[in-house]
Amino acid sequence: MSAALRFPATLQVFERGWLSANNILLFDGGEATLIDSGYVSHAPQTVALLREALEGRRLSRLINTHSHSDHIGGNAAVQRAFGCAISVPAGIAGAVARWDEAALLLSTAAQAGERFTADATLSAGDAFIAGGLQWQALAVPGHDMDALAYYSPERRILISGDALWHDGFGILFADVLGTGDGLGAARRTLEAIGRLAVDAVIPGHGAPFSDFDDALERAFARLRAFEDDGARMARNAIRGCITFHLFDVRRISLEALPRHLAETPLYREASARFLGLAPDALASWLVGELERAGVAHREGGELVAS
Repeated sequence: MSAALRFPATLQVFERGWLSANNILLFDGGEATLIDSGYVSHAPQTVALLREALEGRRLSRLINTHSHSDHIGGNAAVQRAFGCAISVPAGIAGAVARWDEAALLLSTAAQAGERFTADATLSAGDAFIAGGLQWQALAVPGHDMDALAYYSPERRILISGDALWHDGFGILFADVLGTGDGLGAARRTLEAIGRLAVDAVIPGHGAPFSDFDDALERAFARLRAFEDDGARMARNAIRGCITFHLFDVRRISLEALPRHLAETPLYREASARFLGLAPDALASWLVGELERAGVAHREGGELVAS
């Protein structure tokens, strides 16, 4: 966290690494609210972190920013452990109720999640109290077309989910998959966020930050690069998601990798729409990229997370 940031004592941020999104815990007397729950394989760690931080308080509510596996994956475990109600963005309520793994990008990106039941929904324009502050729900489509961010006008804090990071934003799945205009939505989202008075951003990934204007400038630059070059956007999505998968399973057979890429809708569609690479060629390019980035190396016939 930036040394310049001073959050209220009623707000605690758990900065998580791969594979979980950050968790934000807000206290109101003897009760607490959690925003986002991390990835399913990290659920025991999430529950342990919460149990220690709650110090006997009751976790009454869990609120999600959007539907992706690293944000909702711990929902079921957290609800079992603490008996909290779960609120999700209204736009994802149907997919959660049906447990539509394609719509939730679980099967689409070869990721895992545990089914849970949502007790309530939030829509853009709704407000709630948590940590002694009023939070406004804001529509922030782009990375997830139904995503919400949460904004405290009083303390000028933005809980941005994956709509704005310190150095960009989350993958624009709608464009990569051909299901919508994520680029246009992300531009409108960044423009809307830019009209807010913000002193501190708590992103879905990475440390909270205060250089809001600079972060917006970097995000717009990244967006322009993707608008100019769809292949760059597709390569970013493939690298990011296969890295996520590799960090989850720890190792992948090099012989099996082309088949995995061909069978997983995200990689298959991204390559067909933007790259035109056969699975073997896509796998060869990807292995080289991950090795150069230092996130994976070869051991015998396997690609192993570094």
